[in-house]
This record gives sequence, C-alpha cells and structure tokens, in this order.
Amino acid sequence: MAKGLDVGTMNILSASQDGSETVFVQQRNSFVEIDYSDMAEQMLSRSDVLHIRKDDKVYVVGDDALNFANIFGKETRRPMQHGILSSEESSAIPMIKLIIEQVVGSPSRPNERLFYSSPADPIDSDLSTLYHDKTLESMLGDMGYDPEPINEGMAVIYSELADNNFTGLGVSFGAGMTNICLAYYAVPVMQFSIARGGDWIDQQTAQATGTAVDKVTSIKEDDFQLDFRTDVGGVEGALSIYYENLLDYVIENIEREVDEEDIEEGLDVPVVVTGGTSSPDGFEELFEHHLEDSTIPFSVNEVRSIDRPLYSVARGSLVAARSEEESDGSASEPEPEPEAEAAPESN
Repeated sequence: MAKGLDVGTMNILSASQDGSETVFVQQRNSFVEIDYSDMAEQMLSRSDVLHIRKDDKVYVVGDDALNFANIFGKETRRPMQHGILSSEESSAIPMIKLIIEQVVGSPSRPNERLFYSSPADPIDSDLSTLYHDKTLESMLGDMGYDPEPINEGMAVIYSELADNNFTGLGVSFGAGMTNICLAYYAVPVMQFSIARGGDWIDQQTAQATGTAVDKVTSIKEDDFQLDFRTDVGGVEGALSIYYENLLDYVIENIEREVDEEDIEEGLDVPVVVTGGTSSPDGFEELFEHHLEDSTIPFSVNEVRSIDRPLYSVARGSLVAARSEEESDGSASEPEPEPEAEAAPESN
C-alpha cells in the first residue's frame, strides 16, 4: 500500500488504492474558534463535528468550519497562507495536524510510503517552502509513515499525462499559489510557483466590491462561470476580471522562466490545468485563448481540463508513491494512474 496527500491552502486531500479504485478523502483546510461550553462540546461530539478544545475555546475544524463561521458571524481561519504554513497563525500546526490525521488516517503498515505535495519556491516572492516541507515531513513521520515530498506541478504530470509519456506542461491553480512544471518523459525541465492563486482573486475581488472574502469565496464556488456576461460592477464581474489577470500573470512568468536551450526543437505538448481555482466553467477556453497570444518557445497542441481538478495533485502523488514503493527505490517511470475511481469521502 501507498498513499498520496495534497496539502493545499484551501483543501487537504488524500488518495489511496482500494482494488481497482482510487479513494479520495477531503477536508477543508480551515477552522473557526468558538467559546467553550459543556452544551457546545456535547453537541459537537454527538454530531461528529471535527473539533478540538483548548482552554476556554473550541476549534471547529475542516468542512464544518465554514458552516459554523456563517452561523456565528465569524471569519474562518487557515493554518496555511500563500501555499505554506502560516507564520501569522499561532494555531496552524495543531489545526493542520488534526485535519491531516482525519484525511490520511493511520498507515496500513509501519513506514507505509506516502508522497505529499510540496510547492516550489515562488519566483515572485521571498517566501521559502523549507520550513513548511520539513514540518510536514516530521508530522507524517510521527504518524508512522515514510513521507516524501513531491513537487505539486510534477504531481499533475504524473496524474494526467500518462497517455503522453508524462510529457507536457502541468499547471496547478491552487488557493495560495500556482505551481507550474514542464516535464519531458517524466523528467522536469522547468518547475516554479508564483504567489498568486484563488485567494488572491478572492481578496482582490473583495477589496474592489466591498464584499467579505468568505462571501466572495462562496460565490466563486457556487456555479460561477467565466462567460463574461455578468455585470462588471458585481462580484462575478470582478471575479472574471481578476481571473483573466491571473492567467496573464502566469503566462508572462512561464515566458520568462523557460530556458530555450532546455527545450527540444519542435516540442509540441499538451497543457493540463488542475486545482480548485481552475474549476469554473470556461476556465480551459480562457487559458487556451491567452496562450495563443503568448511567446512561449514550444508549441501547445491542446489545453486539457479534467472533470475533478481538485483531486489531480493527490492522485499524482499516489501514482508517484506506488511507483516508488513497487520499484523499491530504484529509478523507474511512474505507472499510469488507475482508471476507476471511487466517489470521494468526506468526514
């Protein structure tokens, strides 16, 4: 057995194999603080709400956090910011530990192989991912796993491009960061991240329209479409504007970072877009349109989106973990991802 884990700013997901099916477990990476009372503690326990008590406070964690935030009129808090553990959140480590334990569970055997997603250092920020990676490695090791970080963009390649010999451009549009990887036969040619993603879109939209960030996030996640038919003065119109700006920014940085000397002449590859931020209808077409006007030094034969983009990084991490486990550490190409998938679980 082996597992894959996507540790995202907005969501944490695990992937494991059950026969011919891939099983996903997901929790929102957030929490909300409420005052402790015996009645509240009993209610939460009876309702199987994920929570933890600390002194005179109770922290509701995961998927239920947003519901409780709306009930009590509070903003949710996040253990992560900009794709890494938040230095501004004192409760970040115990909260994310509780969520990860819920999502990934206990290992099926001692030192079970687990690959967890790791963002590349952003090229437009002085943020470092080292502390984040090492903290997760220690946390997962204490749980009994044999953990290994995998670049988030490379996980997209493993997940979605088995049919193209793991060759192409993978772009993971997350909440805190956007991760980009160009690979040739499973060998990364270019990989980097930028410190903008879905959170940046939400924050800019909230500032422009005077709307609470959590409200903007809810609107974006509720059937928002990138069709540019909405009122420019509304939240959906502002979301469209900042989505388009993010795509331009991503493409500009790809043009800047790719080294023509590392690119095979005549290289013609697919582009795969994944991540929760790429979920709105119309995203794939908009990205393809902007790529047509770019000056990247290789050809793009198609832009692919997938039915469930939120699961791509977890699935790619699982593919890499299974390949590593099966080869006993020897170098080999990852096996293609399993075709059948079970419906995701949530707790």
